[in-house]
Amino acid sequence: MSKAEILIIDDEPQIRKLLEITLESNDYKMLQADTGRQGVVMAANHPPELILLDIGLPDKSGHEILKELRQWYNKAIIILSVQNSEQDIVTALDNGATDYLTKPFRSAELLARIRSAIRRNQSQDGTPMIEVGNLQLDLTARTVRKDNELVKLTSTEFNLMALFAKHEGSVLTLQFILKEIWGVAYQTETQYLRVFVGTLRKKIEDSPNQPKHLVTESGVGYRFQ
Repeated sequence: MSKAEILIIDDEPQIRKLLEITLESNDYKMLQADTGRQGVVMAANHPPELILLDIGLPDKSGHEILKELRQWYNKAIIILSVQNSEQDIVTALDNGATDYLTKPFRSAELLARIRSAIRRNQSQDGTPMIEVGNLQLDLTARTVRKDNELVKLTSTEFNLMALFAKHEGSVLTLQFILKEIWGVAYQTETQYLRVFVGTLRKKIEDSPNQPKHLVTESGVGYRFQ
């Protein structure tokens, strides 16, 4: 089985060297670009399995590069950036980033995010079954089981659960979730979403007040893991 190729678009040589050591020691093949334009050209000529993208690039903003890539590239893009404001994170996620990790980052956490994103790339083949930890979702039968026991969900709760499961490991913004489940008119109804998330946690978590599956990303949204 060939190594998954990861393209990193970052102008910092030290970061690229760190990533080269980390990725190659974990059986990934690394491609490098030090400008946004070079990265777009490389991705177009030879689409990688995943892209690691910095926001602070010398020629164009990483936000612009992200939007440009998302016109045609449909695999995972993880942002690596020193910019850690809620607005930067929300903007990147709304523009199509799969995930967002701030520098400095822990190599173990980055590798976990990469594995999750690549796993999701490879599972987007129409399979009706999704397994996350002790939870099993059947998208055809519209059922959820926890430890093989059927969990009773309403239609909306199942739709919400399926959305989270399909994006397992990624942060979903409040606005994205509201638009996907209830429509554009509900994008400001964040309290509405919190009620449904609270109900879901009571049904799928062992300890709803200390969730291990449906985790809050403060000021941004939720991550299902």
